[in-house]
Amino acid sequence: MKILHLISQTPDFTGSGKYLQALLSCAAENGHQNYLVAGVQGDFSLTSHLIPRENTLFVKFNTPALPFALPGMSDVMPYSSTVFSQMTVSQVCQYENTFKKTIKRAVKQFKPDIIHSHHLWIMTATACGVAPDIPMVTTCHGTCLRQYANCGDLTGHTKNRCRKINRIMALSHHQKQEITTLYQVDSRNIDVVGIGFNDVLFHPGPKPSTKSVELLYAGKLCQAKGLPWLLTVLKKQRHLPWRLHLAGDGSGPEKEMCLQRARDLGNRVVIHGPLPHQELAQLMRDTHIFVLPSFFEGVPLVLMEALACGCRVITTTLPGTREVLGHTSSPMISWVKLPLLETVDRPFEKDMNLLDKRLEKALTDAISQVINNPTHNLKMSPELTKSHTWKQVFIRVEKVYQKALKSAQSQIM
Repeated sequence: MKILHLISQTPDFTGSGKYLQALLSCAAENGHQNYLVAGVQGDFSLTSHLIPRENTLFVKFNTPALPFALPGMSDVMPYSSTVFSQMTVSQVCQYENTFKKTIKRAVKQFKPDIIHSHHLWIMTATACGVAPDIPMVTTCHGTCLRQYANCGDLTGHTKNRCRKINRIMALSHHQKQEITTLYQVDSRNIDVVGIGFNDVLFHPGPKPSTKSVELLYAGKLCQAKGLPWLLTVLKKQRHLPWRLHLAGDGSGPEKEMCLQRARDLGNRVVIHGPLPHQELAQLMRDTHIFVLPSFFEGVPLVLMEALACGCRVITTTLPGTREVLGHTSSPMISWVKLPLLETVDRPFEKDMNLLDKRLEKALTDAISQVINNPTHNLKMSPELTKSHTWKQVFIRVEKVYQKALKSAQSQIM
């Protein structure tokens, strides 16, 4: 099968970028041919083992054709970016027209059997009109639903065009319901395929026996991920024997706020910056507790990776996360209950004292468990994560491709 992959932002650094890279790898291993259109800045290129350079077309930003930074699906990206809700009418037109021309060129050169786009948003809506005779599927990563909520002026024509997609892939059943409600798509056209992780890189190993309990946060340095909240709570718990590792990047004032709060904790925090997957996997094996106190997520890949490496996990009761991990009462997972949020990614200020206490308790309990038993029962890790390897996810994706092809053929007949 010839698959044309589309993503509007850099195919790296974020969950959707890693998801796409995994799809490219699995598709090639299963005998499919790949072609990629992606939005990038600078001279970015994917490594040749993922896709041949001649099978890529990049939409480049900060150029005469697109004289502004690449718009990210999150308002805070791990690189300089434009916020969708702040784009001018002229910028939106330039964005759509450039992607339209590039996708047309890719279709003409590659002649795909199927188009697989990422995010139910402007680029995907644009692609729907480029090659209406080619079956199209789209993966929703959750951030597009947040843009839908934040960008009232852009939602109307985006929603109507996205309803032409043959099949939509959701990360969770909760997300499937959100898509059905927001985009008014028939739920029978939405498949839940979940998230995956690289089980060759991310696997368990014995945890270090040290006086310090090693904590890890990996993700964007921003407010929505709950990192400032985590750093504030840890500052109150200096009496406990912990050290926090920060892996990831961000941009703008939120990144600087996170880094300043981390520096205020001195040598209790190790700032690693963005890490390649191999280094992140080793860091996960070297740490005891993975903390992701997010106020907004689709379904974070990094939680599966941490569990696969034998980390205890502390995370919040977001619906998608709860659905994937909440089917088990495993002692490896601790939940911090979230109240009703003021916005899609911010709690009410009145609830912060309660949230502080809940996170403090989760950290205290988990640190105590590590002190008593640094290396958890490592046999739990494969059992918790076995259905979430990329191999298993791609089996489900291939079934969606077949459904889309069959649907398109029946429409022709």
